[in-house]
Amino acid sequence: MQSSTSLKAALIVALGLSGSLAIAQEPAKAGVAKGPEPKTHILTRAEFDKLAAQPERLLILDVRQPDEVTAIGGFPVYLSVQIKDLEKSLAWIPKEREVVVVSNHSARAGKAGDLLTAKGFKVAGRIGVQNYEAEGGAITKIAPKVPKVAETEQAGATAQAAAK
Repeated sequence: MQSSTSLKAALIVALGLSGSLAIAQEPAKAGVAKGPEPKTHILTRAEFDKLAAQPERLLILDVRQPDEVTAIGGFPVYLSVQIKDLEKSLAWIPKEREVVVVSNHSARAGKAGDLLTAKGFKVAGRIGVQNYEAEGGAITKIAPKVPKVAETEQAGATAQAAAK
């Protein structure tokens, strides 16, 4: 009888563990941020516009990748430091200015803002450039610069076409 009870207990434990393993092996949902919610304040359009009205006191730090900035747009004047390089680039960020950290929807900006705050920077908040635009704010579309080789080839093709 004892062996039957031990077998049932072992089976219950095994089933419990297999259920835990199945949950642990469930793939992470796309778009779900890992870790705690950043503490850095999310700025509204009105709050950002008020800060941007005093550019001498402000630093806009964009932590997106360059291709995101060109594809989506951004603010006309900013310091670009990708989030993966932020900690090793702190010496380039002036501590005397208030910092607004920018990303597409403010998630990466929140992580960057929390890091900067921990390092003694004055972080006014974070903003998502796409959120800002959705609230009616105007962003700057940034056209990628055409490399000189492509300009020369294009000029040559235009000249050949004109000669015909």
